Amino acid sequence: MSITRRIAVVGGVAATTVLLVSGTAFAHVTVQPEGAAAQGGYAVIDFKVPNERDNASTTAVEVHFPTDHPLASVSVQPVPGWHAEVTTSKLAKPLTVHGKKIDKAVSKVTWTGGRIEPGQFEQFPLSVGQLPTDADQLTFKTLQTYSNKEVVRWIEEQKPGADEPENPAPVLKLTPAADTEGSTGATSDTASSDKAAGDGSSTPDTASSAAGTSDNTARVLGIIGILIGVAGVAFGLLAGRRRAV
Repeated sequence: MSITRRIAVVGGVAATTVLLVSGTAFAHVTVQPEGAAAQGGYAVIDFKVPNERDNASTTAVEVHFPTDHPLASVSVQPVPGWHAEVTTSKLAKPLTVHGKKIDKAVSKVTWTGGRIEPGQFEQFPLSVGQLPTDADQLTFKTLQTYSNKEVVRWIEEQKPGADEPENPAPVLKLTPAADTEGSTGATSDTASSDKAAGDGSSTPDTASSAAGTSDNTARVLGIIGILIGVAGVAFGLLAGRRRAV
């Protein structure tokens, strides 16, 4: 095999690796807080929905809320081009929020009317609370509908010690209240003015997502590392070729 062909093969493998890493990172529907999501507090959370099809657009996103830890207050931030519908259900056991008995909670939020084209993604923000104090994460099973009528069900839960499932459900990690005591109070004061579940009101303040920034930085560094590795291999092959001559 000629030196040029070897370099081409190595470069092709590296490029494929980069594409696979990028595809895996962006393929899943995920949920991340804007700032902290502290137990017992309120938080703004973003559902990130990528389009992973080349020949169809995403036309609907349906997020189901956990029934074991119901959330009484959910406010929708408008997303241009999309209509949000909040569905509430009666609770078997009423909640007490700010000294008030709540017998209904949000069971799902559905976004329709917009389109996420191939190669694009959209973020759907919600203000939610009061987060449970007896759980360290919340699972939001999600259905993603495409223009060709295909429905991808992001509903599989991660089992301890097992590989990540093919269609994992979005999971919101909660932090202990003591870790974010200063910011939790401010967030609670702001979110406490939200109406009870299903009021459809919007949350005007949107913070930058630290988790999203970290993800992007990690991807960039990973790709740079791969490219540096390719360059090193190519240099080694060229050097070997010169020594042989």
